[in-house]
Amino acid sequence: MSQQSRTYPALTGKDASALNRALSSGDVTVFVDGTALRLPPAARDAVLDLLGRLAGGQAVTVSAAAEAKVPGDSSAHNPLLTTSQAAAAAGISHTYLRNLTDAGVIPVEYRGTHRRIRMSDVEAWLQSQREARAAKAAAQGGDGTSGGTDT
Repeated sequence: MSQQSRTYPALTGKDASALNRALSSGDVTVFVDGTALRLPPAARDAVLDLLGRLAGGQAVTVSAAAEAKVPGDSSAHNPLLTTSQAAAAAGISHTYLRNLTDAGVIPVEYRGTHRRIRMSDVEAWLQSQREARAAKAAAQGGDGTSGGTDT
């Protein structure tokens, strides 16, 4: 299935009325290729919401969520960022960030042609930069000073 959103036009006239009657009867059965399916509650609710909106004369846009937000799940705190958002979070330029993703230094996901970067990957890159600076300072004298003697 495509990662892109799709918009479906509102139902009108007889189609909207027929769907409205079917939904109000409370007896909803889903058939896929002639086979009746019992949907899990979350899927059933989503399908009924979509059908209710179509029956109510609304156009509907369907898209996949970038990531599920489950309470207590750490992924809820790891959003996908645009390159501009990721660059701002890292305190670097948009161009430099793109160069880092092109070089594979920071992992990137694509949504169509758009780059998306996980906040955790930005934070990991920032941590690696801090560690590299600390290692360089330790190699140059341990305390990060220029290496001169005290007088």
